[in-house]
Amino acid sequence: MKCRHCSSELKLPLVDLGSAPPSNAYLTETTLRAVEKWFPLRVLVCEQCWLAQTEDFAQAEELFAADYAYFSGFSSSWLAHCDHYVADMAARFGLSAASQVVEVAANDGYLLQYVQARSIPCIGIEPTASTAAVARAKGIPIVEDFFGIRLAQDLAAQGLQADLIVANNVLAHVPDINDFVAGFAMLLKSGGVATFEFPHLLRLIADKQFDTIYHEHFSYLSLTAVRRIFSANGLSVFDVEEHPTHGGSLRVFAQRGDTCPNPSSDKVGELLQQEAQAGMANAPYYAGFQARTNRVKDDFLAFLLDAKRQGNTVAGYGAAAKGNTLLNFAGIRPDLLPFVVDRNPAKQGKYLPGSRIPIVNENHLKVTRPDFVVILPWNLKAEVMRQLDYIKEWGGKFVTAVPSVAVSDGTGCD
Repeated sequence: MKCRHCSSELKLPLVDLGSAPPSNAYLTETTLRAVEKWFPLRVLVCEQCWLAQTEDFAQAEELFAADYAYFSGFSSSWLAHCDHYVADMAARFGLSAASQVVEVAANDGYLLQYVQARSIPCIGIEPTASTAAVARAKGIPIVEDFFGIRLAQDLAAQGLQADLIVANNVLAHVPDINDFVAGFAMLLKSGGVATFEFPHLLRLIADKQFDTIYHEHFSYLSLTAVRRIFSANGLSVFDVEEHPTHGGSLRVFAQRGDTCPNPSSDKVGELLQQEAQAGMANAPYYAGFQARTNRVKDDFLAFLLDAKRQGNTVAGYGAAAKGNTLLNFAGIRPDLLPFVVDRNPAKQGKYLPGSRIPIVNENHLKVTRPDFVVILPWNLKAEVMRQLDYIKEWGGKFVTAVPSVAVSDGTGCD
């Protein structure tokens, strides 16, 4: 396999998680009786540009189908993050009724609803019909398509060049990263800004966040790699921020490389230096991640087996893609985790891909009163523990598996 950015031969392994179906390919009663497609799930690192990436087996059209079930608007903490983002960008870049905001991967309108509330013209780009329909129901204009050079040229020709392009948690999701990034340079106005948020590879490796790896994530990103990719495709990075979302993310600010109206922040050089000191541009940095990943998986499986032997009941919370990676890598099935609760009605009544664990509504917790609730989207641990605080009434405890198995009664006493 060759690097999807620089075409160098890939030889350096990061991790092999065996095989799994696409993490958002939830099963129905009908598809439960059919054969599932499983694909190898292996990540390699390019030793020229240092882009970490999955091997190519699944096509984007298979991963982001019309019934795609990931909706961003079901996390209150994420919505608050996006509301603050819109307020910050409007103030920093003087966005007004005369501006144009474009969001790539607009999902269910989770972010553009706050742009719209400030009377700033906006448009969303979203290839999945299920989420696009929800965004349209909020009155948000949606272009239902995949983003790249072709679409950017079409939109620019329609006079829709942007003062701000938002790309949250999508840069990792694109198979042709060069075509995708080049589209931003074409769609931005001469003084426009694009922001990209994505989980930071530095944090993924340091905190053993292997469950962030799944087929929908084609790339795993450092600022070192992103800066090179942007520069090669007409964008210049001028600022960067670190955020706690998704276990530790970067927000990268970019502008057209031919105009560069914004001066470069010292933060860019500081973070590049931090990555260099960690060793991210050297092969030894990536060694040992497989062994650390295996230990997390083994410890979580041992916890579930011990709970079963002792007669304790366990439920899951959050039918998240990262949870599906963990469950399938560990070979966990309904005998160890009988059901998973999720607030999203689009997932309720379905089954997790691979593990085939049923997804139910929250009332099942109150009826079954499990001894342990495993929070699969560990990045939302605080939010979920507040939401499910009532499990303490029957002595229930919370469990997370990453970066290591941790049991909590919800009071801070583990």
